Amino acid sequence: MKTTMKEGFDLAMMRGLKKWRLFSLLAALTIFLSGCGEEYLSTLTPAGQVGRDQFNLLLLSSAIMALVIIVVVIIYVVALVKFRRKKVGEDVIPKQVEGSHTLEIVWTVIPILLLIVLAIPTVYYTYKHADVAAMDQVDEEGNKTNVTVNVTAKLYWWEFEYPDLGIVTSQELVVPTDQKVFFNLKAADVKHSFWIPTAGGKMDTNVENVNQFYLEFDDASASLEQGVFYGKCAELCGPSHALMDFKVKTLESDDFNAWVESMKTTQNVATDDLATEGEEIFNTSCIACHATSGAGTTGGVGPNLATFGDRNRVAGFMAHDEENLKKWINNPQEYKPGNLMPQPEAINDGEKFSEAQLDALAAYLMGLSVEK
Repeated sequence: MKTTMKEGFDLAMMRGLKKWRLFSLLAALTIFLSGCGEEYLSTLTPAGQVGRDQFNLLLLSSAIMALVIIVVVIIYVVALVKFRRKKVGEDVIPKQVEGSHTLEIVWTVIPILLLIVLAIPTVYYTYKHADVAAMDQVDEEGNKTNVTVNVTAKLYWWEFEYPDLGIVTSQELVVPTDQKVFFNLKAADVKHSFWIPTAGGKMDTNVENVNQFYLEFDDASASLEQGVFYGKCAELCGPSHALMDFKVKTLESDDFNAWVESMKTTQNVATDDLATEGEEIFNTSCIACHATSGAGTTGGVGPNLATFGDRNRVAGFMAHDEENLKKWINNPQEYKPGNLMPQPEAINDGEKFSEAQLDALAAYLMGLSVEK
């Protein structure tokens, strides 16, 4: 009988070990897969002080969790080895312990101390990053000392207004380096969430209220492989939520000031016959929704296109070339379902744009630039 019970026990142990090995393999694969993301969408490469503060908090919490896991595993292994049946014998009954005040104090006090260690910097950084009092600071002449951007999230694109500078752009946010950039965040339709992973944590954009926070960037984005930082909507908002991307260009202070002046004096004039033809088509079919001047205020039905030629993506996610632009114009719903851009038939006398019209529109739009 004892032999039969022992064999059954051994069989159960072997089955348990097989399951444990499978679980361990899956856990290891999960760890490896976590490193397969794109670097430009990673929070582990902070690009400014806010991102570094949050990254340091992540390191602290990870260190505390690792410490707890290591200690628990060591205690578990020691108990497993020291009190295994082969070592103490089959007939030994372990000492029966009804309770220990010392142990109860230890495993109560230690977690409290760990929580305090984690809570102090968490509370400090929470209040630090929520402090937007400097948004309204002015110099001796009454000019704002920091850049403020009004961000409006729309299905499925982003509008960026610089209220103190009198300019507005879309899809590509341009900000200076080495200073705080303040944001007023709101949504025009449904809830979205503004997130630049390398710069800092996300912040919701709501229809009913304005959220405020700030970010900082250390270096100009021109040194990056793509030339921009990447931003995303981080709140499920509809069928094209995953495609609601935007880009961030960071410039040295002098370069940013030059960009602002270029935006204020935007004069996007067609430079050749094909672009001129495209401008005429645009003014007939597209001007009701899209502006081509950087000067102005927010509120456009469609994205401001003053800097379209300077962007690195069409519709926020497609490679920036004429072929993709023509595909987008001719069938926007195919590439971004649920967006509000009308089909060509609705703005071109009931017909799709011809290939010649698309060529002309692409030539005109690709020429809209404040950087060239």
